[in-house]
Amino acid sequence: MIIGHQKQWRFLEKCAKEGRFSHAYLFSGVSQIGKKKIALEWVSLLLGQDIKKGQLHPDAIFIEPEEKEIQIGQIKNLIWNLSLKPYSAPLKTAIIDRAHSMNREAQTSLLKTLEEPRGKSVIILLSEEPEYLLPTIVSRVETIKFYPVNDKEIKPYLKERGLSEKDILEILGMACGKPGLAIDLASDPQKIQSFNQKILDLNKILEGSLASRFQYAQFLDDNPSEIKETLSIWLSFFRGILLSKIEKREEYLKYPAEKLKKILKSIENTILLTSTTNINSRLALENLMLEF
Repeated sequence: MIIGHQKQWRFLEKCAKEGRFSHAYLFSGVSQIGKKKIALEWVSLLLGQDIKKGQLHPDAIFIEPEEKEIQIGQIKNLIWNLSLKPYSAPLKTAIIDRAHSMNREAQTSLLKTLEEPRGKSVIILLSEEPEYLLPTIVSRVETIKFYPVNDKEIKPYLKERGLSEKDILEILGMACGKPGLAIDLASDPQKIQSFNQKILDLNKILEGSLASRFQYAQFLDDNPSEIKETLSIWLSFFRGILLSKIEKREEYLKYPAEKLKKILKSIENTILLTSTTNINSRLALENLMLEF
């Protein structure tokens, strides 16, 4: 089930039906907005088979970071695979998730394939940070942008789950137009509790001293599995304030739109640095705390 993005889907569907498509695409947009879902649906349409993430198929390749980066070895293996004839489908397809996490060598290796495509294949790059891709890569792919989905398009799915109107409104406020996040929250009530707890932690940070902020940075650094989830929740929360989807209480009135945009960018950069590089996480988190 595709939630929202009907304009983008109609375009891709038409390309598949007419057999007229580019050799490579970049699906760009914030995390959990539906890029991966649409990529998998489109690959299924192109191959004539239902393809799901994690499912083994000789003509559908799925690449994601190993630890923090996509390594050159993964891209070289992809290039070799694409050079082979399709096994059972009319073409070969590849989805590169979090493409911005390719290291420099991996991006350079991929660029050569984009410049001189081999065989009948389609490569789909998924990225919430396309600015970290080489400009020469971006110039050789067709970019399709994905934007936050209207609550009216997400709400029917939540109603089908049998949720109350109160719960639906709470989830919509948290999701801020991200269908993937709305689905996660609707599927696991504990994630709603976790979301609310991390917002309570954020409120304490905003009201606390610099020392207490650095103390929280130390806590996150000591619990690296918490970093991305926590920062992603903060990102959704501040986006909600910016979009007026979350009540602007007194503690947030000091943040004008430009300040909020700066905070959002700082959180995005910190997520990227801590999840794709070996940078000192505590230092990156402390620098983020200085932005509040």
